[in-house]
Amino acid sequence: MDSLETRELRYFLAVAEELHFGRAAERLGMAQPPLSRAIQQLERRLGVSLLDRNRRGVALTGAGEVLLDEGRAALDATTAAARRTRRAGGAGSPDGPRNRLVLAVKAAASHELLRKLLDAYAAEPDAAEVEVLPCGLCEQALLLRDGRADVALMYTPFNSLAGFDSEELMTEGQIAVLPAGHPLAARSTLSLADISDLPGLPPARWPGDGTYPPGPGPEIHDQTQLAQLIALGRTVAVLPESSRAWLWSGHAAVPVTDAPPVVTHIAWPTHSRSLALAGLVRTAARL
Repeated sequence: MDSLETRELRYFLAVAEELHFGRAAERLGMAQPPLSRAIQQLERRLGVSLLDRNRRGVALTGAGEVLLDEGRAALDATTAAARRTRRAGGAGSPDGPRNRLVLAVKAAASHELLRKLLDAYAAEPDAAEVEVLPCGLCEQALLLRDGRADVALMYTPFNSLAGFDSEELMTEGQIAVLPAGHPLAARSTLSLADISDLPGLPPARWPGDGTYPPGPGPEIHDQTQLAQLIALGRTVAVLPESSRAWLWSGHAAVPVTDAPPVVTHIAWPTHSRSLALAGLVRTAARL
């Protein structure tokens, strides 16, 4: 039998992530014996061993590793489907049913581009309500996959577009953002080599895929933290040209001539069939 129930997947994922039946049962709010029986029944139905059980504890088999990855993706997909369905039906709206789109944007997104996009789309006939969801660094992909967002503004080379459809909206150069009093702030241009090893001013680090690259610079969690550390003379960052819009008086911005261009994309899940989303993408492409 090839089908799986979401209940079975939740049970298995709890055990696979905890690697302990007692902790998994507590997490699920159930007794341990029925959880153990459910996993055994799942293994019999699939005809494979998912877990190695011994005196030292529980470990995943090769088949268990596959089901862990696939099961997470499957449950994420069902959660995303429920969230998007509720939005499409206007669930929770005080004004009754109305189609709604959630657009995920990082806090430092180009305000001018976003304003033009929202204004142009709002003027379209039958435009859906668009909720702008500010997000942290590199969170857009997660929000799209779990259904908290329908569409996102993403930026290459910083964000991966793998698994999504997308349209290019804008290409821009990059700037070095330094403390205003730094000697390099007086330069008309800089190269990446100029700022790669500045004494006492290590480059900021932020997660491109959920993990931080090695290096002496601070790990950046949000735009405000980055802005403050630059103004305090603790770090330097290379950012898209449009970041000038949020710079503080304690910052200086200098173009970096050899930094790769940054391309802004509007991205959405490949399986989406939303007419409202298609209309937003068409508007964005025209811009």
